[in-house]
Amino acid sequence: MVKRKIPKLSVVLALSVTLLAGCGSSNSSSPDKGATGEDNANDTSPVSFSFFGADANPNWNNMQDDVGKEITKQTGVTLNAEFAVADPSQKIALISASGDYPDLISPKGDLDKLVDAGAMIDLTDLIDKHAPNLKKLFGDQIKRLRYSNEDPSIYVIPTYSAVDGVNFVAGAGFELQHRAVKEAGYPEIKTLQDYENVIKNYLAKHPTDEKGNKNIGLTLNADDWHMSITVTNPAAETTGKSGDGEYYIDPETHEATYHFRTEGEKEYFQWLNHMYNTGLLDKDTFVQKNDQYLAKIASGRVIGLIDADWGYSDGEKALKSAGKNDQTYGHYSVMLSDKYKDNRYQSTGFMAGWGVGITENCKDPVRAIKFLDFLASEQGQILNNWGIEGKQYEIKDGKRVVPEDVQKRIINDNIPFTKESGIGLYGNIGAHYGDGVKDSTGNYYTKNFPEQIVDNYTDADKETLKAYGATTWMDLFPNEKDFPLKEWGAAWNIAVPSDDEVNILAKKMQDITWKWIPQAVMAKPEDFDKVWDEYQQQLISAGVEKMEKGFTKYVQDVVKLWND
Repeated sequence: MVKRKIPKLSVVLALSVTLLAGCGSSNSSSPDKGATGEDNANDTSPVSFSFFGADANPNWNNMQDDVGKEITKQTGVTLNAEFAVADPSQKIALISASGDYPDLISPKGDLDKLVDAGAMIDLTDLIDKHAPNLKKLFGDQIKRLRYSNEDPSIYVIPTYSAVDGVNFVAGAGFELQHRAVKEAGYPEIKTLQDYENVIKNYLAKHPTDEKGNKNIGLTLNADDWHMSITVTNPAAETTGKSGDGEYYIDPETHEATYHFRTEGEKEYFQWLNHMYNTGLLDKDTFVQKNDQYLAKIASGRVIGLIDADWGYSDGEKALKSAGKNDQTYGHYSVMLSDKYKDNRYQSTGFMAGWGVGITENCKDPVRAIKFLDFLASEQGQILNNWGIEGKQYEIKDGKRVVPEDVQKRIINDNIPFTKESGIGLYGNIGAHYGDGVKDSTGNYYTKNFPEQIVDNYTDADKETLKAYGATTWMDLFPNEKDFPLKEWGAAWNIAVPSDDEVNILAKKMQDITWKWIPQAVMAKPEDFDKVWDEYQQQLISAGVEKMEKGFTKYVQDVVKLWND
């Protein structure tokens, strides 16, 4: 039975029905079968589902790519998809309030808004009756799909967290252009001072590029939510706190602390202040937009980054296409000092949380869940990760391999290749296994295994790694096996009801942080302590301790939900 909640009419009426016209239009040849729960075992008749994704998907090609066409052939499903281009939280709030929902939705961290509005249906019975691949994929981890201890409904199929698998890819940390590291003689790069030295020494010798344009030591992306990724999260990461978003979670007590109030973080931002005042940090860091950030990277003038590869990849792809591989980036395990151990890649286990759900407006939830079930199947996962056999990969001696000409396009012409092939475009729509898991043929589901990862590297990547005695970038980071499994997964993945005061306080803390951190970084060195102390006092006055106490309860509830 499909479980629906009654929408909060006061919220719905506030914005009426002026938003998102046309959502929920599923044009199946048998539109009533989903509603009655009847099963169409092999129904591949045409059906279109509206979909909204809270993550940008700039290479989306309306399923006219090779993978999309094959998915439609196998399922009959096409997606009338829209992806966030600005603040996804604001968009989800509008969708929640309108009462006019798309058939399928991926709200990232804002699921609570939709649940509170009564927008989401409980998928428990649909999975049990119509989704054998999903049941196989999640196995005994399916209990982690439950929304809360009080509400055990399943509202989304997790797609942001892979099932099983290990970390083979280090796509974050601190980045440096290969040419700068090479010129420095491939020194040890373990601390902020090591990292700074490479940038400073390179700029001293090469203040401008070959066209006379000024080279940039380090630039950060402070445009909206990117602020957290490149400006603030690294303060936690460089002081030995694994990726828990805005919080540090005590591994013993599971108590939450706003990470800006923990040891070492003042010193990290003081280092950024030093970089700013010595001209090594881009003066435009806090005013540039995302496209300007990417354009600078594409120019080849930026020596250092502190970002995840998916955050700057479009800029880097332009360099690869131009054959400027020495101006692309390697990843380094950089800490505030040797006092701290890097646990960026500490395993969270299977986190559940963010994913794709079906709304109450969907006219055929059975077809919808079967579509999601196909994406979770062996065939669906191979399609998304590898593409079409005979076109993007071939089988040699029983192993999937990427032909050399295709590999060259992946490295040097990635954006057009992605739009044409569709490889990777459905990763956040379908549930999937992680890296290192093999399918029924003994092949890996994903391309992220050591041999294939190396094939994706440029000549500059390989040259740098060889100099450090490494094969992959992950070899430069502590292994996840060096750390215990995080019982709570990741704090950023923990849902808090939208009407809880914790959320209101969290927004206040974000506003304060996004105002005062740039001020601290751009302050005169002699004024840094004063600005920092005022920032800390602002947090206390705004109720940060109450927020921490409130969020602690949710962390401890998740530990109980997942581990009891």
